[in-house]
Amino acid sequence: MDTILIAGGAGFIGSHLCRALSDAGHRVICLDNLQTARPSNLKLLEDLPNFTFVEGDIVNALPASVTEAANLTRIYNCACAASPPQYQADPEHTMLTNVVGTNHLLRLAERTGARFLLTSTSEVYGDPEVHPQVEGYRGWVSCTGPRACYDEGKRAAEAMTFDFARLGRAQVRVARIFNTYGPHMHPDDGRVVSNLICQALTGRDITVYGDGTQTRSFCYVSDMVRGLIALMESEIDGLEPVNIGNPDEFTINELLDMVLELVPTTGKVVNAPLPQDDPRRRRPDIARAQGLLGWSPRVSLREGLPMTAEWFAEEVGAEVSVREAAE
Repeated sequence: MDTILIAGGAGFIGSHLCRALSDAGHRVICLDNLQTARPSNLKLLEDLPNFTFVEGDIVNALPASVTEAANLTRIYNCACAASPPQYQADPEHTMLTNVVGTNHLLRLAERTGARFLLTSTSEVYGDPEVHPQVEGYRGWVSCTGPRACYDEGKRAAEAMTFDFARLGRAQVRVARIFNTYGPHMHPDDGRVVSNLICQALTGRDITVYGDGTQTRSFCYVSDMVRGLIALMESEIDGLEPVNIGNPDEFTINELLDMVLELVPTTGKVVNAPLPQDDPRRRRPDIARAQGLLGWSPRVSLREGLPMTAEWFAEEVGAEVSVREAAE
């Protein structure tokens, strides 16, 4: 049985990835410092067959239980706080996670011969001047603003990953992840889907930043996991990043309308200033993923949002029934 290491495996996307790979018959090691992971995510994984949790931070030397794992064939680097409030809370650690942590995992891949996948981000495009965003676009990113620890950290992680590939030191894959949502998200992570749903469920004021005309594209987590696994297992040279996301584009106001259709609420919609360097438009061009991987998203926002809202309702102990609201 082969062994797969998932750094950040107790997080939102990582926990789904752990389950999918365990269900496929692999031995899975989840390495996580639990900085932003939900304890409930880990509890859902502990009973999986051939699953091992190791608490550790990839900024530090990797634990022996990871470096000495038998038959390590795949390494997924999902480790990094990913929402602005979380990654801005400790910007130094965010940068070190992306640079030092990625270096530690790449060196492990080099030593063991394991294939390495970096989960990068659409934030490498910054506030884009090109729409939709294609992988060849070099981005419009502030290197000095409050988001730079994450945006530039991921760009540096990509550079290091591709250097390892060009030097023949490791087999690599780089996924540029676009907005992803679904069960296992942290209710207080500050992302727009979790914000709107949880504020509506609890009757708090519902915050819309700016005038709500800025756009995002939302990929359901099961589609994201399929895309990451397809990229990892693809027989490509690994020298090009691949966008993974849903190309359907919605304004924040359109997303809000969908949430309010699902969740009856006493909360009032309030507008707040846009955060600094917040992108105005976000939509992936997924032609590369479709051509190289045969991958496209299957779950629409109207299908995925009710499942997400129902999960959040249970997590926050809301008395509102999302299903009745949807009907």
